[in-house]
Amino acid sequence: MKACACHILVKNKDQAEKIKAQLDKGGDFHQLAKKHSICPSGKKGGDLGEFGPGKMVKAFDNVVFKKEILKVHGPVKTQFGFHLIKTLYRS
Repeated sequence: MKACACHILVKNKDQAEKIKAQLDKGGDFHQLAKKHSICPSGKKGGDLGEFGPGKMVKAFDNVVFKKEILKVHGPVKTQFGFHLIKTLYRS
């Protein structure tokens, strides 16, 4: 199985929830990722490309491979911070 996902990574849960509220009101995921994400992928609008299970930390994999696609999930806490994760497809 493979999946393609994008994410926004921030340092704290409050910030993640504020960004999620903007997304819920129709905010553009890629623009918000470019503006707020502390992950290098932020420059690409949060795009992580395609990957298989086990390539990301477990909490991240659980969202990407088990939760509804094209919906923003999170905040999801990992050792890196708090993620908002959107799975684009699974194959």
